[in-house]
Amino acid sequence: MSTEQKNNSKILIIVIVLLLAAMGIAGYFIFSQKAQIADLQEESSLNKQQLEDEYESLSMQYEGFKLNIKNDSLLQKLTNEQTKVQRLLEELKTVKADNKAEISRLNNELASLRKILKSYIVQIDSLNRANEQLRKEKKEITNKYQEATRNLNEVSQQKQNLTEKVTLAAKLDATGISVQATNSKGKVQKKISKVEQLIINFTITKNITAEPGERTIYLRIMKPDNDVLTKSRTNVFPFENKDINYSIKKIIEYGGEEVGVTMYWNVEEYLMPGTYRVDIFADGNRIGVKSFTLED
Repeated sequence: MSTEQKNNSKILIIVIVLLLAAMGIAGYFIFSQKAQIADLQEESSLNKQQLEDEYESLSMQYEGFKLNIKNDSLLQKLTNEQTKVQRLLEELKTVKADNKAEISRLNNELASLRKILKSYIVQIDSLNRANEQLRKEKKEITNKYQEATRNLNEVSQQKQNLTEKVTLAAKLDATGISVQATNSKGKVQKKISKVEQLIINFTITKNITAEPGERTIYLRIMKPDNDVLTKSRTNVFPFENKDINYSIKKIIEYGGEEVGVTMYWNVEEYLMPGTYRVDIFADGNRIGVKSFTLED
């Protein structure tokens, strides 16, 4: 082989080596470019997914605030903003991951929505503080009302107790009660068959707290069988929320001083032997009791 041919072969080998090197370098750059593109696509997908997650989180925050809001006006505003968030989220889901312009716009929208939410958080916090103050004031008013009610009840109870004491103090009292069984001439009889009249004597004691004026005294004579002696079953007076029969009644004038009273029962019916009882009433109260015996 000639020197010239040898030189040509060397040149060809060098050219081939250079071509192979160029092809390798080109292949490396192509592979590297594809890897970068794949990384960028993956990054864009991650950015889009992250943005979707942030929209979802923002929507949930609105939903959480709505649960604790009683103010209708503010609740409507929160609902409107949440609706806007959900609309933009749906819009984001239709955008391709590599659409940087739309992704950027929706990211900016998200920033604006966050600022709006912060302003509502301030309103909600202010409203909660106002509501807390109102609750405190309401509790204070309730406590004062309950205290006033307790005081009023105590005063009412004291007044009632005082009234009961005054009423009890003003109650008349019959003492020295005696019953005589006599004939028509006023002579005391021992045998029941000869009794024609019962004479009941008693004294209304002194009581300066009692209101002066006329008093109707009712007297009941109870037979041994616990039936009352009465001239008519229509002769009744009120006692303990019902009408009961009386035997005799008498109107007296009472001025607070001691008063003697005598009442008469004319015997016109059969009297059985046994123990009788006299009950004396005035002003709706039983003021005296006396038992006596009639023998056969």
